[in-house]
Order: sequence, then structure tokens, then C-alpha cells
Amino acid sequence: MANLFKHARNRPGWQPQRQAAWLVLLGALIMLTFGGISLSQIANYASTNREIEALIDERDRLELQNEQLRAEIASLQTVPRLLERAQSLGYRPATSADIEHITVDGYNPNRNETVVELQEEEEAAAPQYDATFAGWLQQEWDKLVNQFRAFGR
Repeated sequence: MANLFKHARNRPGWQPQRQAAWLVLLGALIMLTFGGISLSQIANYASTNREIEALIDERDRLELQNEQLRAEIASLQTVPRLLERAQSLGYRPATSADIEHITVDGYNPNRNETVVELQEEEEAAAPQYDATFAGWLQQEWDKLVNQFRAFGR
């Protein structure tokens, strides 16, 4: 019997040092794999952040450019600038001799009626709003019933 235990212990398949080495090697391989995946994710995150920062910088630059253009447009639309531009195009200020008054027979600027009668358009039936929960619930129920009726047609 002692011979049997000795024989089982000395079997070539059971080598604890070899198995421990393989477990350590497997653990190191798993750690390297997870470390590589983690580094890959961190690099991807950093790259995305650089792109976001570049886009934010471009947005800020464009906003500044828009504000500069708005300021330039405002300076070009000032009254003295517009008067100068009109004179360069050949316009001049109107004098009382340039103004012609036209008299229209029968025209009364203070009248209450117009020449053509305005037809009052029939207003479409406005939905009645009931600002209560029960009113809202009834409205939603009616919509649901109408959907089922339309589906059955």
C-alpha cells in the first residue's frame, strides 16, 4: 500500500511547480490583456476629448467672428453712413418744392367704413378646453376612441 502512494505521488502528470507556473503565466496574460484594453479605452477617451476641445475652440472663434460682423453691420447701418451712401448714389434731401400733394375727391381719412365691405370669416370651431384633470382625461379618451374607429374603417 505504501508503494501505491509513493507511485501516485511520483506520477509525471502531477507537478505542482509546473501548474503554479502556468497559473502565474495565465494570470499575467489576462492582466496584460485587460491592461491593453484599458489603455486603448483611455487613449480613445483622450482622443475624443482633444476633438471636443478643438470643436469648442472653433465654436468660440466663430462666435467672436459673428460678433465682429454684427458690429461691422451696425456701424454700416448708422444714419450718417446711410445718408452718405444715399448721396453717393445720387439722392438728396427732399425740399418743400420737391413734395407734391395729391387731392383725391371723396377721400375722407377719418372715415369709419371701408369702400369694400369686409366679410367676416367663419371661425372654425375652436376646441373647448377644460383645464381639469377629468376634462383632459375625457379628451384623451375621445382621441383613443376615434383612433380605434378610424382603424376599423
